[in-house]
Amino acid sequence: MERLHAYWRMPYILAPKNPDEGGNPFTQIHQSGDDKKEYILYRGQWNYIVMNRYPYNAGHLLVLPFREVPTLEDMTTEERHELMDLIVKGQQILTRALRPSGFNTGFNFGKAAGAGIPCHLHCHIVPRWEGDTNFMPVIGNTRVLPDAMDLMWERLHAFVEDDS
Repeated sequence: MERLHAYWRMPYILAPKNPDEGGNPFTQIHQSGDDKKEYILYRGQWNYIVMNRYPYNAGHLLVLPFREVPTLEDMTTEERHELMDLIVKGQQILTRALRPSGFNTGFNFGKAAGAGIPCHLHCHIVPRWEGDTNFMPVIGNTRVLPDAMDLMWERLHAFVEDDS
């Protein structure tokens, strides 16, 4: 029998499911000052781009505001405009680095809609490739990611263009 090791899953399984239990990770990770350790690819004035620690697919990014806001209407006009610009920037980084065939991009607002941290909106950018579906999620309830998080950060970070 072959074994598939997914060492990243245990921290996800053991992580607090309620942001009140461990604080909001989205407001904590950007304060560490170590972008590589936290997988932050880009910091704007009001928002940032970070790799998802529990990705649906290799290269899965999140774009989110620095401050905790649950809905788009709670953001200022400037924050919303930059958020959209960073969604575009995230897709550009992924296109240059990984050459996906397309993207799934979107938000889950509220717990009922699937938001894991409903108090802090975030946009998912998931790169997709023609034929990237396989039997593992269907019969094995397992996702196969072809690259380690640290290596993926290095690969994506090499394609971040500084706008300053």
